[in-house]
Amino acid sequence: MRTGLIATKIGMSSFFQQGGACIPVTLLQVQDCNVVDIKTKEKNGYEAVVIGSEEKKASRCSKPMIGFFSKLEISPKKILKEFRVSSIDGLNVGEPILATHFVSGSYVDVRGITIGKGFAGGMKRHNFAGLEASHGVSVSHRSHGSTGGRQDPGRVFKNKKMAGHMGVESCTKQNLKIVSIDSENNIIIVIGSVPGSKGSRVFVTDAIKKMA
Repeated sequence: MRTGLIATKIGMSSFFQQGGACIPVTLLQVQDCNVVDIKTKEKNGYEAVVIGSEEKKASRCSKPMIGFFSKLEISPKKILKEFRVSSIDGLNVGEPILATHFVSGSYVDVRGITIGKGFAGGMKRHNFAGLEASHGVSVSHRSHGSTGGRQDPGRVFKNKKMAGHMGVESCTKQNLKIVSIDSENNIIIVIGSVPGSKGSRVFVTDAIKKMA
């Protein structure tokens, strides 16, 4: 398993394949990604790489963080993410990670924070069927119905699917195929949708369930 990277979701577009088929794609731009730290088995007990992205003003950093980044001779980073790797060979602190880290035709997993939907009912949040349109049902057609028995169990169980806050949750889309790499603009183009709104940050890693 190689290291992943931090990208920004630009938005969605269309991509025409050679046969003329039009497929929906998502554009992910890699900005200012650098290797910030390397964890080794001898020192930390496991192997991992810490990636930093997006420059951060020194005035907004603590003194320990300023000293940490000054030793690396790179500008402070706003986002830090650790990726487990099978080998740290060929990776050096301060080395930039570009979109060409991945290749066209390979499969990746993209993790992000879903778009917030606010307070949602049972039908929208959990795909409940709702109550009948007639047969005595009045005013409560979109309600979730009974939530617990009267005598046994006589209470509502924990984690019962009900109306509530929807969205703003960590979500991973797996096995997304890369159709193209724009090395000039540092953009990765993947088939399908990706969690999050425009401008949100996502983490891109090699697919763990499907290898190219």
